[in-house]
Amino acid sequence: MMPCHCLYKVYIQQKWVMYIISLSLSILSSASMAQEMGKSLLNQHTEEHFTAGEIVRDIIIGVSDGLTVPFALAAGLSGANASSSIILTAGIAEVAAGAISMGLGGYLAAKSEADHYMREMKREQEEIDDVPDTEAAEVAEILSEYGVQPHEYMPVVNALRKNPQAWLDFMMKFELGLEKPNPKRALQSAFTIAIAYIVGGMVPLIPYIFISTARKAVIASVLLTLLALMIFGYAKGYFTGNKPIQSALQTALIGAIASAAAFGMAKAVQG
Repeated sequence: MMPCHCLYKVYIQQKWVMYIISLSLSILSSASMAQEMGKSLLNQHTEEHFTAGEIVRDIIIGVSDGLTVPFALAAGLSGANASSSIILTAGIAEVAAGAISMGLGGYLAAKSEADHYMREMKREQEEIDDVPDTEAAEVAEILSEYGVQPHEYMPVVNALRKNPQAWLDFMMKFELGLEKPNPKRALQSAFTIAIAYIVGGMVPLIPYIFISTARKAVIASVLLTLLALMIFGYAKGYFTGNKPIQSALQTALIGAIASAAAFGMAKAVQG
């Protein structure tokens, strides 16, 4: 039979074990509850950020050029006393050529951006492999610029060193300021700009389809295009976070100046 003091010692050890187990379960339960609460808060909170910036940018480029360039061309030819059929033919040819040119420009720009990203990613990967301590110090420096203290960012640095892909992604985004491009971005940009250019470019040409007299058609074209420019400018301001009315007036003013310059130049050349 065990002495009383030994029984008491075993009893105390059992109590400590039970206490540690209970405390561990409590911590795990609290962590699980915190995680569930975090998920619940994320599900309840919907952030209304506008994330289609690249597509909107391509549409703005295509429509703005499409509305302005054929509009100025049609006004210039009208100033040269060309017939509606000639203006319409020249306008359609310009829209086709402009759509191809603008679409190709968008494709090459997006492709160049993707190629630049791949070159920088390869260079950054080589630096991580060759001088990991230096790259880790750069991570620490980046985090310190956000006000994170050494005892707070060192676990992050160590965690990134254990995950090479996450480390590379971190350096690309926070050191170089580069976002990974969409592999389909080049083709999407080309088609978006080209289609937007065609849609915008046909607007100033519509009156020439129905009005055979160029002098009358140009007035209708001016009114229709200025209205389209104002609507487009308003939408552009709304989606980009600028003042819609101010954007509408600015866009219409630019189109009016371009068409007036083309019309006046044609008149001056004609004499």
